Amino acid sequence: QVQLVESGGGLVQPGGSLRLSCVASGSIFSINDMGWYRQAPGKQRDLVATITRGKSTVYVDSVKGRFTISRDNAKNTVYLQMNNLKPEDTAVYYCNAVVSILGVGAKNYWGQGTQVTVSS
Repeated sequence: QVQLVESGGGLVQPGGSLRLSCVASGSIFSINDMGWYRQAPGKQRDLVATITRGKSTVYVDSVKGRFTISRDNAKNTVYLQMNNLKPEDTAVYYCNAVVSILGVGAKNYWGQGTQVTVSS
């Protein structure tokens, strides 16, 4: 099996910064796309950013210029650097990865989520 463990969430004032990390572990042959999603109370889970194994990135318009997604393939880790945070960024942030497992194929995995709260 594969586990994704996020860290780095917390409470920050508007304009502040946080860096989220997500480490994948388990029976991993390779990791394809990785990404971050977020879910605010009463809303659906939405895409924030994704990154391919070759490090091509996609961002939702609302975070462009403020958030940066990156990954370390050797460490099976994806990061989300969040700058100039706004109250509307408040949500539970989830890590996502498409993982190839020998003899099984590619499967989609989610982390448990980490809370980000932007408030003065």
